[in-house]
Amino acid sequence: MEQPAEMNIRKWVGRCLGLAVFVATIWVVITVVGESNKSPRTDDANVRANFIEMAPEVNGRITELAAKDNTLAKKGDLLFVVDSRPYEFALQQALSDQAALEQQIIDAKRRIAAEGSAVDAAKAAYDRSGTSVKTASSGVDAAKAAVTRARSAVANSEAQLTLAKSNLKRIEPLLTKQFVTAEQGDQVRTAANIAQGNSDEAKASLASAEAAQAQATLRQQEADSSVTEAKARVGQATHSIDTIDTLVSQRAARAARVASARLDLERCRVIAPFDGYVTNLNISEGAYARAGVPVFTIIDTRKWYVIANYRESSLGTIHDGMHVDVYLMGHPDRKFNGIVESTGFGVFPEDGRVIGGLPDVQRTLNWVHLSARFPVRIRVQDPDPTLFRIGATAVTVVR
Repeated sequence: MEQPAEMNIRKWVGRCLGLAVFVATIWVVITVVGESNKSPRTDDANVRANFIEMAPEVNGRITELAAKDNTLAKKGDLLFVVDSRPYEFALQQALSDQAALEQQIIDAKRRIAAEGSAVDAAKAAYDRSGTSVKTASSGVDAAKAAVTRARSAVANSEAQLTLAKSNLKRIEPLLTKQFVTAEQGDQVRTAANIAQGNSDEAKASLASAEAAQAQATLRQQEADSSVTEAKARVGQATHSIDTIDTLVSQRAARAARVASARLDLERCRVIAPFDGYVTNLNISEGAYARAGVPVFTIIDTRKWYVIANYRESSLGTIHDGMHVDVYLMGHPDRKFNGIVESTGFGVFPEDGRVIGGLPDVQRTLNWVHLSARFPVRIRVQDPDPTLFRIGATAVTVVR
């Protein structure tokens, strides 16, 4: 009787223990599921940091290489130096060209000062020429009037001479017949001689007036030529003054060349733009560096991130600004604090192929659908630069 009773007790205890284990398992599952929904976690995460490829901005051979692979460079530290001699020569040439232009401007200003006086003199000569033209025109008019008067005097004297000769012809036959006295004959002959002299004198005056008119016309033509010449000198002198604007307009271009040459010279020394680790350094001194071609990479150690890929079912509980516990796979004993900065809004779908311009949709149906994962960007607030490496595996727990 004791044996069956003991067996019954053992069965009862076993059933109780089994029920307790089952209840505990259910409780653990519920607790884990609830905790995972409340504080999503994932080990599908890796460490990220910003980095840049250091490339020279000028061409030349590397004469000094201060950077070392996998070492920390402080902001402002010298990384490498490109041969600066060609750029020093270019800067000297640019400065020389700039100085030559300034000297040309100074010489032009001196010449223009002299030409300014020439302009004033040319304008004065032009004014005098204008006055001479007016005077010459007045002289021509006076000469024309004198010629007109002389021609009138010649016509008058010719008429008087004709009259005197006619009287002489009429009185000479009478004188031989003694119808008139000898005294009357002498008077008529004297009048004819006087008329002849007056005619000759009037003709001489006419010739003189015509010569004076010709001279006045020549003086007017000379005055007109002087005006044209003086006007041309004024225009030439004024044009010479305007040429300095061309030289002055070249100042900006020469100054830009100097600034560009000085900038290229400064770019021969490449310095670290921020604190960071040098990596992927595979060159030595003497290598020829080309502008825009990377020489090595420098990792920005000022900010570290963790990109954690969470299931889409967990994204509803993850919001920007939430606290995150970050653990590195290589140092699981260290906990780092992080903050959710953003959540990705897109990943490339597996069946997103396009063939012939149309989407390629598979004709199979999967009974089990895997949850898609989206990247969550987490900013690490207290990183240890000696432990963090780009690509390192991390575990994140959103609180």
